[in-house]
Amino acid sequence: MKHILTWSPVTIPGETVNYSVEYQGEYERYYTSSTWIPSSWCSSISTPECNVTDDITATVAYNFRVKAILGSQSSSWSTLKELFNRNSTVLTSPRMKISKDGYHLIVEFEDMGPYFEFNVTYWKKSPNSQKELYKIVREGGSLVHLETMEAGAEYCVKAQTIVEVIERSSTFNQVECIRAQDEFPLLTIVLVSSAGFVLFLVGLPLFIWKTSQLLRYSCCPVVVLPDTLKITDSPQKLISCKKEDIEPCDIVARVIYPEELFRSWIQEAL
Repeated sequence: MKHILTWSPVTIPGETVNYSVEYQGEYERYYTSSTWIPSSWCSSISTPECNVTDDITATVAYNFRVKAILGSQSSSWSTLKELFNRNSTVLTSPRMKISKDGYHLIVEFEDMGPYFEFNVTYWKKSPNSQKELYKIVREGGSLVHLETMEAGAEYCVKAQTIVEVIERSSTFNQVECIRAQDEFPLLTIVLVSSAGFVLFLVGLPLFIWKTSQLLRYSCCPVVVLPDTLKITDSPQKLISCKKEDIEPCDIVARVIYPEELFRSWIQEAL
């Protein structure tokens, strides 16, 4: 837990004003003739604030004083109007961020130091009843899992700061709510993915077959014979000649497809 002492700065155009801070605890005030001790980190500083956390080591009343220094000149000391006791520290509500990871409710707090803890209250919003759950987060700066959420349900979170050393706690911060995703979108994604996979399995063989057909007819195209080269008579008549024929017959060699030869053989048999 940090304690910062601040004051109004002294402004002189063209000059840099420094400051020195001293403190006085209960022991110095009553047992050492009201002596003052220079602050650990705030001697001849240029900023109008001082971290006095290391100076406040006990839960007693402290007094602080500040003076401005410019060269060899210095102002008179300015002291607190009231003594300060860290038990009187007013804690502010914690800075909180809630999120979801799937159906997991996540909360994160600002890291405020080793003495700070966070009392978290969370619940599922319901029109009938709201059962509040509690959890103590020991430190900030990290993600903390609170609850596994129900699909489509809305969850709300609030928290307060606790410092046990000084027995102080803050008020609760503003309630933040977040809704878990519905099951329907997830089911839809699964169904669409399954349908796409089935279509892929069906379409892949068809695509391969169609591609092979295209390659086959591209490399070895089918040529249709003209009618003049087609055989209409029996093959035997084409190669046989009678001796008594007046006109000589020429032997003709023709290329005959198996199906045409078979058809001619059937016709001749009939």
